[in-house]
Amino acid sequence: MTPSSDLALRRIAGIPGPRLAEADRPDNFIDAFALQQQISQQVCQQALTEVIGWKCLLPVVDNALGDTKYVLAPIFAAETIIESKSSAAISAQCRLFPSAKNMARVEPELAFEFGTALPPQEQEYTNAQIDNAIGGVRLALELIQSRYSKPTEVSYFEALADGLVNQGLYLGPHINYPQEGGLSLVEAFELEVTQGTGTIAQSRCYSAKHPNNNPKAGLYWLVNFLSQQGIGISAGQQVITGSYAGVLDLPLDQEIHFRYGELGQFKLQFKAK
Repeated sequence: MTPSSDLALRRIAGIPGPRLAEADRPDNFIDAFALQQQISQQVCQQALTEVIGWKCLLPVVDNALGDTKYVLAPIFAAETIIESKSSAAISAQCRLFPSAKNMARVEPELAFEFGTALPPQEQEYTNAQIDNAIGGVRLALELIQSRYSKPTEVSYFEALADGLVNQGLYLGPHINYPQEGGLSLVEAFELEVTQGTGTIAQSRCYSAKHPNNNPKAGLYWLVNFLSQQGIGISAGQQVITGSYAGVLDLPLDQEIHFRYGELGQFKLQFKAK
């Protein structure tokens, strides 16, 4: 079995496994990204799905790595849950593969939804062109799972090839988002997460802050990076650009209420696949 087939099958089944054989482990960005794209093709073929979006952050120079750390990975339609009704009164369901501790692992994010395609082109897209292509913004949760049994033992390049622990995306309600400027509302806010209902409800507040400050910074980079690789953005695709509160471990089968400051809110229950 090829490394791409192995990791694709683990993703589809939700069953982590050991590190790849040493000879198959990527040790640079070019090889890791190539393996990631091979896995993507395998997932799309075997799960009869397609890439519905991407996760990304701005690249940073990592002194420990001795290289630039690129953060990008595809997100698949078969792993994306779209909330059909937006309101704090509606409790939706989000099915995912739970962690070894039987918890839901998620990251609170914003998803930028493209209304217009941006095909590959020789010249770079301007920020204004990318802004104009965005058709909407949604509250979202990145669903987290590694395909490695011991993810802390794998290298960054191995994790990149595997999709950087992404197992899917939960898309909540649309929000009013400033197309240009006025980003203070979405750079930082108070994130409130409430577990349970009534007298047994427990709330926790997080000082939510975007890791790149501007939530669109990674988006602008991603569009042009993909274009250089001959990969376009399709209408309807979603892009998430970084967690506002890191990874949250939350219980299954309980009502969870997420309030993103003044941006909006939603309720759901996590269910194990």
